[in-house]
Amino acid sequence: MRVIAATNRNLEEEVSQGRFREDLYYRLNAFKLTAPPLRDRNEDIPILVRYFVEKLVKKLGKNIKSIPKTSMKKLQNYSWPGNIRELQNVIENAIIISENEILKIEIPGSSILSLKGNAKLIDVERDHIIAVLNLTNWRLGGKRGAAELLGMKRTTLYAKIKKLGIER
Repeated sequence: MRVIAATNRNLEEEVSQGRFREDLYYRLNAFKLTAPPLRDRNEDIPILVRYFVEKLVKKLGKNIKSIPKTSMKKLQNYSWPGNIRELQNVIENAIIISENEILKIEIPGSSILSLKGNAKLIDVERDHIIAVLNLTNWRLGGKRGAAELLGMKRTTLYAKIKKLGIER
């Protein structure tokens, strides 16, 4: 019997620190294959995107004809902490939300908060609060309201809205 196992951890280090069984490590370590993370091989992203689109349009019954070059550049510039599985999920989501033959891609994290290197903290805070308010349809309190998502009391959020001059 052969077992194929994958991990993103350094098992040698895990064994030395007592977090992984040594006997199991030696059983699994018959043939070691190391693949660099997706962030270290962004030239593979266009190939993978086309593959996932081709595979998923059939599954989802959609018709995608083109992928904007700007979207592809954004995909290549993203760090992909979830590796290829995250890329596949992003492409699947893009296919689902695309309303026409052009793939509409949302880069992870860009929909709520996009940081600019020279932005002031107050501007970033204002943008983030507005994004969360839009996400909750301007519902301040209650379950899944903006205050809960931001981790603050409703009265504190109201005071910040007033202080930052945020209007609906």
